[in-house]
Amino acid sequence: GTDIAPDKVVEKQKLLPPPLYKILILNDDFTPMDFVVFVLERFFYMSRARATQIMLQVHETGQGLCGIYSRDVAETKVQAVEAYARSAEHPLRCIMEEN
Repeated sequence: GTDIAPDKVVEKQKLLPPPLYKILILNDDFTPMDFVVFVLERFFYMSRARATQIMLQVHETGQGLCGIYSRDVAETKVQAVEAYARSAEHPLRCIMEEN
């Protein structure tokens, strides 16, 4: 027959890079700007100037890009940021979406 060998399909899949995910911080009316800047510095290793830039973008446009990561790293960072925000009693939201 003209069947395609199953291993050929697998080979093709291996060549695709794993999908990457954007992490976005969302604006809210309660989380202090300083706290957002600190989160960006601490969890995304940004300079104070860069973190301030992103925080202003969140404030003005409703969201800001924190970085682009593999799924595992993105999930871990989102959970860490939200857990940290809750521990400080802030409603800060952080989401991931496929890049």
